[in-house]
Amino acid sequence: MLDILLLRKDLDTAIARLETRKKPQAFLDVSAFQALESERKTLQTRTEELQAQRNQRSKQIGVLMGQIARLIATEEFDQAEFNKRQAEAFKLEVAAINQEFDSSKIRLDQIQSELLAMLVAVPNLPHESVPVGSDETGNVEVRRWGSAPSFAFEVKDHVDLGTPLGLDFDMGVKLSGSRFTVMKGSIARLHRALSQFMLDVQTQEHGYTECYVPYAVNADSLKGTGQLPKFEGDLFAAKKGGQDGEPVPDNSALYLIPTSEVPLTNFVRDVVTPEADLPIKLTAHTPCFRSEAGSGGRDIRGLIRQHQFDKVEMVQIVHPDKSYEALEEMTRHAEAVLQKLGLPYRVMSLCTGDMGFGAAKTYDLEVWLPAQNTYREISSVSNCEAFQARRLQARFKNAQGKNELLHTLNGSGLAVGRTLVAVLENYQQADGSVTVPEVLRPYLGGLAVLAP
Repeated sequence: MLDILLLRKDLDTAIARLETRKKPQAFLDVSAFQALESERKTLQTRTEELQAQRNQRSKQIGVLMGQIARLIATEEFDQAEFNKRQAEAFKLEVAAINQEFDSSKIRLDQIQSELLAMLVAVPNLPHESVPVGSDETGNVEVRRWGSAPSFAFEVKDHVDLGTPLGLDFDMGVKLSGSRFTVMKGSIARLHRALSQFMLDVQTQEHGYTECYVPYAVNADSLKGTGQLPKFEGDLFAAKKGGQDGEPVPDNSALYLIPTSEVPLTNFVRDVVTPEADLPIKLTAHTPCFRSEAGSGGRDIRGLIRQHQFDKVEMVQIVHPDKSYEALEEMTRHAEAVLQKLGLPYRVMSLCTGDMGFGAAKTYDLEVWLPAQNTYREISSVSNCEAFQARRLQARFKNAQGKNELLHTLNGSGLAVGRTLVAVLENYQQADGSVTVPEVLRPYLGGLAVLAP
């Protein structure tokens, strides 16, 4: 969530930065925001005036009441009666002030709620280093690694290669529906080997703490990382049955995680972290569940765009001064997995129109897929700055002893299914077998080739 003080201080600049994003007209109703802000300022000023008047009258009442006893003792009954009437008049005035004050406070709370509802629908501001563009065509290549392999035979895609090895799309459809897949035998073993290898790289070489997290989370967790309320249509809700047929309260609803970024980042929700504990580096291997509501029928063949897929996620929670250093580091951590696997890739700096909702800056890693003769996304690494932390109230105590918002980052290290696709296609052989990358062989009992 954006800092509302930033919008109050320089709304025009914030809007100009938001307008470089995709569909900026849907982000913030500027007229409605300005109207609420104007009313808020007026009410706040009036509330402060009422408070001052109330304090003044309450003090005067106290003085008058204190004088009455002395006046009666000295038999100044007329003055005592005058003081009493004056005090009663002031009390009536204070009662009227209290009524207006309470009414103003109720309206102020309503305005704050309306402003909050506006803000949660507004994406993060792009960092100044992000290239400006309307869609993926505006992304900028940063670097490449490796060379695309050449083949002396007609290449197959991962579907044709994987099906004889145990990739079963028909069974996935039978059990669950389209965009679900079953893996059996050697292909399932390779999939498991990839996830174990990725976890070992991130924990043993890059210093992440491995975590096991719930696959279903509450709405507060998804609000904290920005998936709710704006992207509820992209989530799978997990229904819970009530006891003895009773309905389940709405606030108990759970959602299947779209990525383990959600539970991992929420570790610091409503927490003040000691600065000495930073950075916090977490990783987890989980399934991810996405409805793909806005995918428009893209990538319907194979494993590229599934409702359920596995991912090894990296999350860093860092000091604000260190977040862009951490972004570069995390990108290298994802690259290291691809390099060890010998998979050609390129790093892209996403433009303003192609970045995710919560990101201030994002690097995509795109792996080479021979059957498509192109690079496809396999990892996305983002710095969200304080955008998620403000929602989460995730803070640390700075050197001055004051609470300050943390910065959060997340990235894939890597998407397991897409890495499986890349291994199958880049290491395919003419006879339909697949050579196992050397770094994966220890996870497969030394197996060097997967053959139908």
